[in-house]
Amino acid sequence: MELTPHMITIDCADAGRLAAWWADALGVEIAQDFGEFVMVAAEPLVLGFQQVPEPRVGKNRLHIDFSAPDRVTAVERLVGLGATVVGDRSAPGLHWTTMQDPDGNEFCVSG
Repeated sequence: MELTPHMITIDCADAGRLAAWWADALGVEIAQDFGEFVMVAAEPLVLGFQQVPEPRVGKNRLHIDFSAPDRVTAVERLVGLGATVVGDRSAPGLHWTTMQDPDGNEFCVSG
């Protein structure tokens, strides 16, 4: 049996609102809207947003890493859209910024 990654699904309080934010952040349109489950296709990645009743508690156990040709400009744009910078880190040959979307879900931007 072969498995192929297809989509990453994020639990959230308001699927439509968070999907719209990510669509704007990624420069794409909402691909499908099923009310409490909304999909954003930013090839090769599909993000699903699933509405759940309970709030998120604690740190994400999984997060998405994005790359940008100009990390600083990308981070500034995302902050302008409502993201929050958590911190900057680096290792030899790599620099990334950890951020949170409006619901507090962490993701990273490297460049």
